[in-house]
Amino acid sequence: MKNENLPSDEPLAFHHEADGIRELDNLLPRWWVWLFYLTTIFAIGYMGYYHVLNAGDLQGVAYDKEFKKGEEIKSLAMAKFESSIGSEQPSNDKAILASGQVIFVNNCAPCHRPDGGGLVGPNLTDDYWIHGAKFEDNLKVIWNGVPEKGMITWNGLLKPDQIHAVASYIYTLRGTHPVNPKLPENQQPKETGPSIYE
Repeated sequence: MKNENLPSDEPLAFHHEADGIRELDNLLPRWWVWLFYLTTIFAIGYMGYYHVLNAGDLQGVAYDKEFKKGEEIKSLAMAKFESSIGSEQPSNDKAILASGQVIFVNNCAPCHRPDGGGLVGPNLTDDYWIHGAKFEDNLKVIWNGVPEKGMITWNGLLKPDQIHAVASYIYTLRGTHPVNPKLPENQQPKETGPSIYE
């Protein structure tokens, strides 16, 4: 519908209006037009390279390759750590111990309490350690877990340096005196004699 009220000297104005709004035929900026052309050319090249010629790996295949490489690196690091557990020593580095404390509070405290006094898990502050008192024993327990007693295997969840850090922090808890700790697990039931019902 032609609007007779529009002046003829406005070449950018379309000859129609709606609700008092006139539409102008503005040209797009040249940089935008060239960017559009470039993205179109790129898309055609991309489709030809990956989908027509099959010259490159698609995202799924590329991800699988990178994942396998990552798993190989992870396996090598884990094997190296496992083989060196016997020679590892607890760290005294404050930054490593602070990192170990954060890991302990986030992951271990629900079973061992933040102060290491023991809840479901054993007391980590006394002199009795169920699976051995050496530092390497602690590393093995964290690394392999004790699934039959509810201790999960951490070697797939924590990196070797994180396991070393948390084991080093746990080592500092020995000899501390938390409030109301769990009794040492080497305690045998005491003989109290016959009950009153015998």
